[in-house]
Parts: sequence; C-alpha cells; structure tokens
Amino acid sequence: MNRFKDKTVIVTGAASGIGRGVAKRFAEEGANLVICDIDQAKLEHAAREFEPESMLALHCDVSNFGQIESVVKEAVKRFEALHVIVNNAGVAPEGSALDVSFDDWNKTIATNLTGVFFGCRAASPELLKTRGCIVNTASVSGLGADWGLCAYNAAKGGVVNLTRSIALDFGRRGVRANSVCPSLTETGMTKDMLEDEALVAKFMERLPLGRVAQPADIAAVVAFLSSDDARFVNGVNMPVDGGVTASNGQPPQE
Repeated sequence: MNRFKDKTVIVTGAASGIGRGVAKRFAEEGANLVICDIDQAKLEHAAREFEPESMLALHCDVSNFGQIESVVKEAVKRFEALHVIVNNAGVAPEGSALDVSFDDWNKTIATNLTGVFFGCRAASPELLKTRGCIVNTASVSGLGADWGLCAYNAAKGGVVNLTRSIALDFGRRGVRANSVCPSLTETGMTKDMLEDEALVAKFMERLPLGRVAQPADIAAVVAFLSSDDARFVNGVNMPVDGGVTASNGQPPQE
C-alpha cells in the first residue's frame, strides 16, 4: 500500500515504542515523515531508519506549546503542507491517588493530556487547509482504569473525551479526530512489567488473544484511521487490545 504518498505526517514520541512503530508504518506507505521526541539521543538513532529526503527529525517536549508549534511550522516549511498528526508521546509513572508524587502527576497530565491538546491546537490550522486528520494515542486505561496508575488513567481518560470533543468541533470543517486505545504493548516503557512472569500470567487471563501487542499492531490501526479508508470514521476511541475491553477484564469461566 502507498496510501500516504505526497502526504505529510507528524508523529510525536516517535523515537521508541508505539511511536517508532507508527513512524515506520507511515514511511512504508510513502509519507513525508516528521518524527519528534524529547529524547534527542534516541531520536537521532531512530532517524537513521528513514530516508532523509522524506524525513525530518526534531527535538520536542510536547508539554511546551511553543516547541510543538515549531514542529508544525518546520513540517510545513519542509514539505509544504500537513495532513496527519499522531499525538503519541507519553509517560506512565505508577502510583495510586495516595502515593503518586505531585511531580509525577503534573508531568503525566502535562505530557499525556496537555501535550495532546497542544499538538491538536498547533496542527489544526494546517489540517483545516488540507482536510486532514488527528490520531491520538489513548489507552484502555482511559476507557476504564488500571490499578496503581492514577495519573495515567486520568490523563488517558482526558484524551478519550478530548478526541470526541475535537471530532465534534471540526468534523464539519473536514478534520477527523480519532484515538487508538492499546492494552499492554511490548515497548521499553513496559519492559519491567513484562519481566514479571506472575503479573503477565495474570494479565493473560484477561486477554482473549493470549498475547501482548507489538508496536506494529497499533501502527496498523493508526494508519487505517489516518487514511481515506477511514474517511467516515470520526470521534472513535478504538480499542486495540486483543479483546480486553470485550471481556470486561474478566478471565474465562471454567
């Protein structure tokens, strides 16, 4: 497939994990790719995977509006237009409402929720010109919740309703907004969790497909939502979770 030939796509948090998988998928489908991340070293390493003629790598802290606004401006300067933004950058500190630190709470809301809002705000003027689209990375933790992830749950729940809000406000003007809601995905962020065999076994009881996701699994759905194949899909927060949502998190009955 070559669905994104001559189209420009920004992916935040693109140096690793789901973001890197998403960037690879767009590159494979012919996009002019703008990757950004707060980790400069990882960003430079990731950039080597892409053709320099059709790729721009930019350092960006998405919690700083000026920085993501600059990414949008540089994207348009280099490639003349913007068609898609994937607001993917995120963090996931642990902690309940009693023990999450205020610093972790503030950083999580600033990155995972405000950063998504800033990305949408910065990109919208250009997307309105091209009748483009927004895909946000939410989570099944934003549709329900998970134990010990108070700040993450709150931020991702905000992303879910922010996505709906943008879909309502801009749909008639030609800009679609959707989100993907992954469950456990094998990334650097989940490495410690996946090394806990007891925890993984417990999670597998809730997962009908019987395996954790790979970044490519999420990337395929992001690419679909960004493409003309999804031209009548708007305001959807799509679980990409192997059936966790369908099972209501319950293990199979004996």
